Amino acid sequence: MKTTLNQQDADGFYEQLLDAHQGLDEKQSALVNARLILLLANQVGDAKVLRECVEAARQLPESAAP
Repeated sequence: MKTTLNQQDADGFYEQLLDAHQGLDEKQSALVNARLILLLANQVGDAKVLRECVEAARQLPESAAP
């Protein structure tokens, strides 16, 4: 699993992601996120890498912990 920046245009992608949510309600936004996750997971394809990514995503920073 890559944990260092591996995008040519991270800011551009972030903007594109924000734009994709423009005008959507919370439910529609969650659906866009879910579909994007599944599409990206299909691109990765490696079950071990996907498992590592899910585990890493669940590790909340202390400032965000409940």
